[in-house]
Amino acid sequence: MLNNDLRNSAVKKFESAKDTYEELADSVRSESERLMNVRKDECHKIITEVEEMFSKVANKPKVFDKAFAEYKAEFKVFNNILNDIYEEVRRTNLKTSGTAGAGVMAGAGVATLAPTAAMAIATTFGTASTGTAISSLAGAAATRSALAWLGGGALAAGGGGMAAGNALLALAGPVGWTISGATIVGSALFARNKNAKIAEEANEKRREIEVLNRQFKASLVEVKKLITETRAHRDGMSKQLTELKLDITSFDYTKLSSEQKNKMISLKNHVESLSALMNKKIDV
Repeated sequence: MLNNDLRNSAVKKFESAKDTYEELADSVRSESERLMNVRKDECHKIITEVEEMFSKVANKPKVFDKAFAEYKAEFKVFNNILNDIYEEVRRTNLKTSGTAGAGVMAGAGVATLAPTAAMAIATTFGTASTGTAISSLAGAAATRSALAWLGGGALAAGGGGMAAGNALLALAGPVGWTISGATIVGSALFARNKNAKIAEEANEKRREIEVLNRQFKASLVEVKKLITETRAHRDGMSKQLTELKLDITSFDYTKLSSEQKNKMISLKNHVESLSALMNKKIDV
């Protein structure tokens, strides 16, 4: 009657899609942070340990030093992205928190933007909605691009834009996704038409969220795969480094056995693989 059932059903489906969005958003953010920490801490630690071990070995081929030099270059790029995003978010937070009404003008939650989440997204996905690599952008542009990607792309491209990106970062509820409530007044025709309009609005917004949900599900699978791949290299390096330390009989490369040299070569190959993985981005 008066399209109440139509309205209630549409709003219920909208709320369900929004709940799924928030759960997936939190998972993508969390897994991106986990990947960032694996790269920043676990991988850097094991490569540093391998380099320290190799530095003790004299007369080794120059390709060993080259592998570490390439890794350091990749790690520098990675760290620069982290530092740029962190500093920009810090400045944004200071600016918005010190301005009256800034939280409302800049969008709900911007003043409490989490630097860690923004850094994780930039180093995991690294592509702005325009197709520009986030790592090639500076400061505010990189932050905006990361947030826009999280929102399913820029508003102009039909995505949720920065507002939806902020929602993904758990800064606020899905901005702009509140179904407008209506007080039923006047004639039954008015009430029926108003409920039908609310149902139409709820269905439209639900479809928008469902597009993002499919994107987030695909992203989640890819992030987890990259974490597994990266850790497999890390674990392999750790095992081989332990074996080499127990097995090595000389710190002169020319006096090592073929097996010992092969272990060093294998570790060098792992360093090169991790260098390639350090700044690998997910494109979905």
